[in-house]
Formats: sequence, C-alpha cells, structure tokens
Amino acid sequence: MERHGMGVVQAIKDFYKLDSVLREFFGAGADGIESKFVGNIINLDQSIKSSDNWVVIQDQSLAKIFLESFADDDKKAILEAGMDEPLIISDILNNCKIPQTSGYRKIHYLIDNGLLISNGYAVSSDGKKIQKYQTVFNNVKMDIERKNIVVKVQLKMSSLSESTILQIIQY
Repeated sequence: MERHGMGVVQAIKDFYKLDSVLREFFGAGADGIESKFVGNIINLDQSIKSSDNWVVIQDQSLAKIFLESFADDDKKAILEAGMDEPLIISDILNNCKIPQTSGYRKIHYLIDNGLLISNGYAVSSDGKKIQKYQTVFNNVKMDIERKNIVVKVQLKMSSLSESTILQIIQY
C-alpha cells in the first residue's frame, strides 16, 4: 500500500486500491483474502442474497459504536433523521432541535464511524455545494448474548450496490 501512500484504515476506505494491490500479487486468490478480512468485521446474513440485505456486525468495537450511538438521544435522533432522505447538517440539527456545537460534534462522530455517509449535494444561496448525509441502513437490531453485543444492520439497497467490499464478498 506504500505505492498509494496509505495505511490500512485508508485502504479500507479506498477499498478498490487495496483490491488492486491484492489482485496484483494474488490474482483471483484476492477474493478469499478479502473475504477473510471482512469476515472478522461483519458476517453477511444468508438473507443478504434475498431482498432483506441484513449484515451481522462481528467486530465488538463496531457493535459498541452502534449501541452507544442509539443509546444517546441526540445521536439516535440524527440517525433517524438521516434514514429517509439525505439532508444537510443544518437541516438535520434543525429537524432534531439539537444545539449546533454539540450537534456538529455528534454528527462528525457518526460520520467518522461510518454510520452517516455523504450522499449528494445541495446548493446554497451563494452557489456553494453543501454535502448531504444519510445512513447506510434502513433498520438496526441489537441483542446482548453472553457478554457480546450482536448488531444486525439492514443495508439500504443503494449502499449494497455501491459497496465494492460487499460486492466482492457477497458471492
């Protein structure tokens, strides 16, 4: 990955670059390696091959982020606001009636942890582009089983079809 000047975290964000390096070295065997990487983080529920699109979060630190985000009333309201349609940050804060300072901090936490993603732009009155954000999921189910947090996430169809990682490990 040195050739692309990125670490592991950035390689996951720009997965196609990691994929190209793995394919250069391992050819078709890259699919198996990528499946093992992702298998430690998420597990594709069998229903993903149907229209349900459920993913089971295996990584406990990621599952904890989901749990903590839905336990915080403001973060939960932000996530609910972003489920239906992409919104600019100021609209999310206005809809949720959250103060700007703490609201921006909480929104950036959700963006940094992948619960909110950029999806389109709005144009301001002075002609500047403003990013819109929404969740990658429609529904979330959480259970606690023997000291483990089990999080199942129902992905939006658009998120599934646009994800390079999920397209590779799905089949």
